[in-house]
Amino acid sequence: MMIIFDIVNYSLIAITVGIACSWIYLIKSMLNSFKHTPYLDIFEKKDHSFPKVSIILPARNEEKFIKKCLDGLVEQDYKNYEIIAIDDSSEDKTGDIIEEYSKKYSKIIAVKALPKPDDWMGKNWACMEGYKKATGDILLFTDADTYHNRCVISLAVSHLLSLNLDALSVIPKMLSFDFWTKITLPMISTFLHTRFSALNVNNPNKKTGYFFGSFFIIKREVYQNVGMHKGVKQEIIEDGALGKKVKERGYRMRMVRGEHLISAIWARDRDTLWNALKRLMIPLYIQSGNIAIGIFVAVLFLLFMPFPILAYSVIFVSESTSFLILCIISGIASFLIYLGAVIEVRQALFIETKFAMFAPLGSLVVVLGFLSGLIKAKGDSAVSWRGRSYSMKDHAQDSIRI
Repeated sequence: MMIIFDIVNYSLIAITVGIACSWIYLIKSMLNSFKHTPYLDIFEKKDHSFPKVSIILPARNEEKFIKKCLDGLVEQDYKNYEIIAIDDSSEDKTGDIIEEYSKKYSKIIAVKALPKPDDWMGKNWACMEGYKKATGDILLFTDADTYHNRCVISLAVSHLLSLNLDALSVIPKMLSFDFWTKITLPMISTFLHTRFSALNVNNPNKKTGYFFGSFFIIKREVYQNVGMHKGVKQEIIEDGALGKKVKERGYRMRMVRGEHLISAIWARDRDTLWNALKRLMIPLYIQSGNIAIGIFVAVLFLLFMPFPILAYSVIFVSESTSFLILCIISGIASFLIYLGAVIEVRQALFIETKFAMFAPLGSLVVVLGFLSGLIKAKGDSAVSWRGRSYSMKDHAQDSIRI
C-alpha cells in the first residue's frame, strides 16, 4: 500500500516542483514589470500641436458612477476636447444624467444609441455610435466608472505626440469594493505580468497587443484603418481585440502606468466578479475547446492545487520520506503563491496586505469562475454584462491569442 502512496507522492512532487519554478518565473516577471513599465507622466516632452480630442464614453446602467466620471472629465486642463457621452439603452437614470450634464456643459454631447443589433456586443455598439458623432483627430475611449485626474488628457496627448505613437493605453488603479473581489483580483493580476506584460506590449518584436478599456487614446486614422469597433463587434473582450489589431498592423503603441492618475472599477460585486471571470475563459474556449481546457487545468494547478497537496502531505508527513519531501515542496509552492499575492496588492492594487492572506480562497474563486466559463461558453446565456445576457454560440473571438 505504501508503494502506491510513494508513486502518487513522487508524481505530485514532480508537479509541485514545476509549480514552484513557474511561480519563481511569475514573481520575477512581476518585479521586472513594476520596475521597467513606463509612467504616463514621465517621458521626454517635445513641442507638438494640440489636436482636438474626442472622448468617447459609453454608458449603460451607470447612474451610480457616471456623475463622478463626468465631473472629472469636464475639469480637464486640456483645452481642445469634447465628450461624447452615449446612453446605451440604459434602464436606470443614466440617460437623464447625461442629458442634464450636456445642458450644463457645452463640451458634453449627449448621444442616445440606437437599439443594439443582435450580432453586436453592447459596449462595442455604443462606442461605434459615439464615434459617429466625434469630430476630433484623436479619440480617447474610457468607461463611465473610471475617474480621471484633471491633467490626464494633456499628459496622454503629449505622451502620444512627443513619442510619435499611434496609440497609448494607461494601466489604471483597479478599485474593488467587496471582500470577494479584493481576494480574487490579486490572483488574476499576477498573470498580467508575464505574457500580457506592458513590456511585451511595448516591444515591437513581441506579438502581444491589447488596451485597457478604461483608458486608451488612438489617432483617428489608425482607429479607422484597423476597422474601428465594427471590426471587433462580436468580441466579448473588445479592448483586447482592438489593441491586438493595432499591434498586428504594425502601428506604434505603448502601455504605461497611471495608477496615481486614473482609477477604474474591475468588479462591483460578486455577480460582476463572477461574470468577469467567465469572460476571460469564454474567448479561449470558443477558439479551441481542448486548448482552453488545458489552460484551465494549468491554472488549477498553478493557483490552487499546492494548498490541498500541502494539507494532504502534512496529515501523513510522518508516514514516509515521500510525504516529507512532498510537504516541503508543496509548502514552498504555497509560500510563493502567497508572496506573489502580497507583491501584487502592495505594488499594483494598493489594497491592504491582509487580503493577500486569503490567496487559497481567492484562487478557488478564480478556478470556479473559469470552470463556469468553460461549461457555459456555448450556452444561450454564456455571460451577463450591464443587464444584458449574451449567447456566444456564433460570436467569433480573437481578443486573446492562444
